[in-house]
Amino acid sequence: LLPALLADVAKGIAWPKSQRWGWNEITFVRPVQWLVALFGGEVVPFTWARLTSGRTSRGHRFLSPGGVEISTPDAYVEALRAAHVVVDPEARKVLVRAELVKLETATGCKVREDQALLDEVIHLGEYPVGVSGQFDPSFLEVPEEIIVLSMRTHQRYFAMEDSSGKLANRFATMMATIVKDDTVVAKGNEKVLAARLSDAKFFFAQDRQASFEAWNDSNERVVFQAKLGDGAKTTGHKTRRIEAVATQIANHLDLPDANHVRTAALNCKADLRSSAVNEFPELQGTMGRHYAIHFGYDPAVATAIEEHWWPKGQGGALPSTDVGAVIAIADRMDTIVGCFAVGLEPSGSNDPLGLRRAAIGIWQILLARGTDAKWAKLWRVAFDASREALAFYGVRLRTEGPLIEFFLQRLRGILVDQGIPAADADAALAQQFDDPVDVLARARALARVPAPARKVFKRVANILDDAKVKEIAPAASIDPSLFATDRTVEQDLYAAITCAQAREVEPRRTRDYAAVFDSLVQLQPAVDAFFDKGGVMVMDPDAKLRANRLALLHWLITPYLSIADFRVATP
Repeated sequence: LLPALLADVAKGIAWPKSQRWGWNEITFVRPVQWLVALFGGEVVPFTWARLTSGRTSRGHRFLSPGGVEISTPDAYVEALRAAHVVVDPEARKVLVRAELVKLETATGCKVREDQALLDEVIHLGEYPVGVSGQFDPSFLEVPEEIIVLSMRTHQRYFAMEDSSGKLANRFATMMATIVKDDTVVAKGNEKVLAARLSDAKFFFAQDRQASFEAWNDSNERVVFQAKLGDGAKTTGHKTRRIEAVATQIANHLDLPDANHVRTAALNCKADLRSSAVNEFPELQGTMGRHYAIHFGYDPAVATAIEEHWWPKGQGGALPSTDVGAVIAIADRMDTIVGCFAVGLEPSGSNDPLGLRRAAIGIWQILLARGTDAKWAKLWRVAFDASREALAFYGVRLRTEGPLIEFFLQRLRGILVDQGIPAADADAALAQQFDDPVDVLARARALARVPAPARKVFKRVANILDDAKVKEIAPAASIDPSLFATDRTVEQDLYAAITCAQAREVEPRRTRDYAAVFDSLVQLQPAVDAFFDKGGVMVMDPDAKLRANRLALLHWLITPYLSIADFRVATP
């Protein structure tokens, strides 16, 4: 049983990229040289990749060449550790951190914290040993983002800082072995880095001789999305649409620096034509900020050019300024509306244009700024402005339904990711979602309503829905004189609703939905009595009594349905 099972397990291991060696049909991330399979102290024999399993592994290629006998599975880690192979990634992480501390002590510099790089480096070598190198201080004239990116992304080096926290002309990296002379290794790494930084220095100097105007002119010939048509397809077209949408948003918000919005919008894509961004695409926006400052633009414009790309991913930093946030929303909304207008909406898991990520970014920005009422209502302003700007260029969104649902589902995902039950998120979104901060508050407040109360109010909503289907309308107003005289349940419910509406005036004004739902829960006993044995028949044969009771239920439920739909919130 075990041999066949292990062979299937080996075949089933998936890698993002696999390779094939020689005449072997087996694919794997690296050449498979040996197999070890033990159960207790016994070898489990199986064949895979033209190899047969045994108990012999191998040590470090240089420090402990040759076979390593594994007596039992429990002895595996220590046996290989003795052969200079650290099997446990967490143990390697401890070693890497220790090596970095040694390098800090030796150089007098501090390694810049980089958890993501650390998590990658621990998988690049089986026996990490630290080494530090340096580069020509003249390279520090280049923006440090370029230097750090060259070291981090291309070479997997850790940046180092001086005592003041500024980037130093030093780096730290890991060898995967012990060497006789680590200065030889350091020199080799320095040589590779110097070549990259020389290119970066050249590109930066060359770019500073150009201008945003020249780059924007080049953008007029660069296609952003061909399906938008000849009159709207270039990056230059998109930039002008961003400016139009951002201006309308700025006017809605009454921003005092509306001129900065227009200037930043018209130049937000200029650095895409720079040599530095062509070489280092990850620095789009960042280099735009540096060049904007060099070209004499206001610092607020420079910051907005960089931050309009934010957030760059789930949990990424959000724009810190109003100007940057406005352009970030305008840019994303133009992309989403334009793509939907020409049939490029995502399908299934396929989203090559990143439209879902763009929509989530819009909601994240609005949620972060939505305590201001004008920002809270901004989604519809941006949406309508984008439709208008695209229509000016001949691109028309024929129906907004699918796009509305697309945005709704992205907001739903954010709510669920924050720990809100899916049913509560759906109940809040079922009413309106233009104001995401309000949706979030309503969805969170639903936690105050227990399941029994939800069922009662769902029953009320269902009765009213059923009556509507049957075209039985509630009375225009409630007539207390029609309440039953042989029992008081109608009078009691009427009085309870009157009290509830009085105590909810202030909570509703301040959008304290938790207090509103606490008030709703207090109504449950009166509603229960209305329906329970000894209560009344809502759908009474008498048309006047029926209409009056429907009106009473309508008066009860309508204020709460404007907050959340209990038909959705109740399983």
